[in-house]
Amino acid sequence: MNPSDMQEMMKRAEQMQSQMSDIQKDLAAQSFEASSGGGMVEATVSGALRVVSIKIEKSLLAEDDQSMLQDLVAAAVNAALSKAQESVGQELARVQQSMLTGLGT
Repeated sequence: MNPSDMQEMMKRAEQMQSQMSDIQKDLAAQSFEASSGGGMVEATVSGALRVVSIKIEKSLLAEDDQSMLQDLVAAAVNAALSKAQESVGQELARVQQSMLTGLGT
């Protein structure tokens, strides 16, 4: 491999690294919502897989069934995290394919 080919490869690697950084920022800024209990509990998570918010219908708070509420919250959070993970995985697979194509493999 001659020096100009090596320089071109390094240049592409730097561009890909910058692109990945931008994509990670974009994904972290996205939010994903899911609900449980027929919409009585809603969870929102970020693309960085962090819980952003939990909304609970007031009528659930009046009930005296703590275990049901805990189950509904867990279900909503897990569903929202699954949506986020799926989206992040699809985006990373797309970027990986793009990078491999860019390297000529």
